[in-house]
Amino acid sequence: MKRLPIPDDVTGDELDKSVKQELLSLPKTLAEDVARNLVMVARLLDEEPERAYEYSRIALRLASRVAAVREAAGFASYSNAKYSEALAEFRAARRMTGSADLWPVMADCERGMGRPERALAMAGEPEVQKLDRAGQVEMRLVAAGARQDMGQAEAAVVTLQSPELASTSIQPWTARLRYAYADALLAVGREAEAREWFAKALEADQGGTTDASDRLAELDGVEFVDAFDPEAAEAELDEPVTEVVTEPVTEPVEAAEPAAEAAAAVEADEDQAPKAAADVAEDKTEAAAQEQPSEATEQASQQEQEQQKQDEKGAEGDQQQS
Repeated sequence: MKRLPIPDDVTGDELDKSVKQELLSLPKTLAEDVARNLVMVARLLDEEPERAYEYSRIALRLASRVAAVREAAGFASYSNAKYSEALAEFRAARRMTGSADLWPVMADCERGMGRPERALAMAGEPEVQKLDRAGQVEMRLVAAGARQDMGQAEAAVVTLQSPELASTSIQPWTARLRYAYADALLAVGREAEAREWFAKALEADQGGTTDASDRLAELDGVEFVDAFDPEAAEAELDEPVTEVVTEPVTEPVEAAEPAAEAAAAVEADEDQAPKAAADVAEDKTEAAAQEQPSEATEQASQQEQEQQKQDEKGAEGDQQQS
């Protein structure tokens, strides 16, 4: 028989006293071996149900006639959604002990196998009356689930209404009962009441057995992102990259055309400036050239007038002498 590794700190003494009492029917070495495998089942059941299942099969092969072993094997199968296998183990354990404690989980196995009508029938059997208060609450939860499976949402709401639901005291089952009631209310469209009961479930959920806080956030329209989820982080990084790449590339390109035109205009102005300066200088030179001949003409005219005056004076003198 293939064995799985068991840490040295696991001794078997961790088991409940009643379970250890059942193992006394086995040889000492075998009892210790079975006990250590059962401890591993209990340790791994919530976090690593697949491994827990493997340890339970070893314990089952070692001591299949011990009720505690059959029950542990049943819960390991149940946690891995092996409902038919789990139901067989629970039935075997019940035959060995005669106890009705496993009745609710047996009914839930029927639901898991797609037979909600059988689960609902079991909720009306005499065995339910033999259950303690916690067991009866579990049976009510299973019955309400069966109603929902059968499409009887309103009946599921009524099934969960009970003194335990109305009680203000906090019991181990309180959070799960309130949560189931809130979920049933939501299924029939009574959202405001559902939110109220999710909040009450959260108040009673000291061990974090439900996701009432997430359901409340969902109703309030709040979304949570797991910062430690690599896939979520990668998706979050991908989106901004797309935006950054597209926006800056398009906007500067559109603005670049006016800027290029302005730059070209400036360069053209700079090219035209020397030409304009040369034209201005040429105009000034032509103007100066036009002004100089006029001054020379005036001087010649003045000289001519003076010569005429002298000639006139000379003529007058000649006339007087004669």
